[in-house]
Amino acid sequence: MRFMRLIQVLSTGLLLLAASVVVANEAMPMAKDTVLEAQVMAISHELRCLVCQNQTIADSDAELAIDLRNQVREMIVAGKDKDEIVDYMVVRYGDFIRYRPPVQPTTYVLWFGPFVLFAVGLGVLILNIRSRRQSASEADEEQLSADERTRVQALLKQTSGDENK
Repeated sequence: MRFMRLIQVLSTGLLLLAASVVVANEAMPMAKDTVLEAQVMAISHELRCLVCQNQTIADSDAELAIDLRNQVREMIVAGKDKDEIVDYMVVRYGDFIRYRPPVQPTTYVLWFGPFVLFAVGLGVLILNIRSRRQSASEADEEQLSADERTRVQALLKQTSGDENK
């Protein structure tokens, strides 16, 4: 009994020790100026996190995203406008940093590719439906003649008569 009690006490202590090590990440402190923070977040929603690649720097918790948000904040405080900040980031990191890349010759496939694929798929579907209708109408033309029908019926009667025996 004492051994079980000792195990319970030790496991409870170990659990409490492990729980004390776990610390929640604190939220990023917002700027005291809510207008400034709104501008930072608006611009941050347009820039891709280069580490996560599927998130904006506003949504990412990566260290690079935090650094980029701080850099955006500093540039706004320095008097830069949104276009200047985005242009600076594009010059430094390339068009990839834009979460919504501009329509230009290098991004035509990205912007128009889905529509082209949809049109091709629709064309294939229409051609498939037409060919099925055409083969169905050809099958109607190849129906049995009256003489062939009587032969088939006679054969069916003959085989059904053989099965009844």
